[in-house]
Amino acid sequence: MRRTSRVLADGREILYYDRPDAPERSAVDTRDLPRTEPTSQIRRDPLTGEWVALAAHRQTRTYKPPVGLCPLCPTTPGRPTEVPESDYDVVVFENRFPAFAQRATGEAVQGLVPRAPGVGRCEVMCFTSDHNASFGTLSPSHVRTVVDVWADRTSALSELPGVAQVFPFENRGDEIGVTLGHPHGQIYGYPFVTPRTERMLAVAAARGGSVVGDVLAAERAEGTRVVAESAYWTAYVPAAARWPVEVHLVPHRQIPDLPALTADERDDFAGLYLRVLGRLDGLYDRELPYIAAWHQAPVRVGRDLSWLHLQVFSVLRTADKLKYLAGSESGMAVWINDVAPEDLAERLRAATPRYGR
Repeated sequence: MRRTSRVLADGREILYYDRPDAPERSAVDTRDLPRTEPTSQIRRDPLTGEWVALAAHRQTRTYKPPVGLCPLCPTTPGRPTEVPESDYDVVVFENRFPAFAQRATGEAVQGLVPRAPGVGRCEVMCFTSDHNASFGTLSPSHVRTVVDVWADRTSALSELPGVAQVFPFENRGDEIGVTLGHPHGQIYGYPFVTPRTERMLAVAAARGGSVVGDVLAAERAEGTRVVAESAYWTAYVPAAARWPVEVHLVPHRQIPDLPALTADERDDFAGLYLRVLGRLDGLYDRELPYIAAWHQAPVRVGRDLSWLHLQVFSVLRTADKLKYLAGSESGMAVWINDVAPEDLAERLRAATPRYGR
């Protein structure tokens, strides 16, 4: 894989990840863009101790443009986009409307509600130049490239000042709130360890080690919630699933993050993930709206307690009904799931894979 770093018209970095025989990336961004000055700020809730990000400048971000005006497609004559090249394999660039940025300014303030600049980094990752594709239609070799890019960006963002945790994820579908239809994900470099990760680390510390391994062993032994397995990974519906559709993909050995995956584990993941996505889209015979979230170790703490895994979940509880986070979930963080995990696992195993895998 070859990586080429270039600069967009407003100073943001763009990186092309290509096959070794791909053309050189030398196209210039011809747009007249003002340099962005992110006003991101973080404030800590005095009642919960959790950090909240404030990024009012994101209100002006691009919202559901027509296909012909997609900013993530390659540039064509007379229509420059975020990607100056006429084609690409996988591309990553700094988000034009970031929640966190290295250039975030402001003073740190202590007191009842501590606040600080939202120093970090937010990147957009385009999985393919094909606007009409989806992650599930990619080839195994292309997915392997995506995994390598996730690992490379995790390493790169982990070295940036102020970044405490790196979070690659994909939002897919209108029901999830996606504003750009092109197949893409994002990578956040948070300036703090996220609340969910802090809680998982606390549970692991109390038990003397990661609980993920115990759960994995129990799921493989029982088998009723296992959706698919491979040499190095297992995909299962968690016994205490919060979402009506939820699958965890877990490697068979404890590793902290994506860069720690071996070549064989990366290849094996690509094949298994495509099988799982095919069944998820086959569940209701439609493209399932989902969030795919990588849980990996923070940069500097809890690495020995972490166990890398991918959580894929959807708000679709039937083919035409959504699960809303209403009073109990939103107000009290008490989740009520309308679908039994065992039933979901059985239906996913029986689903006809949408992409023939």
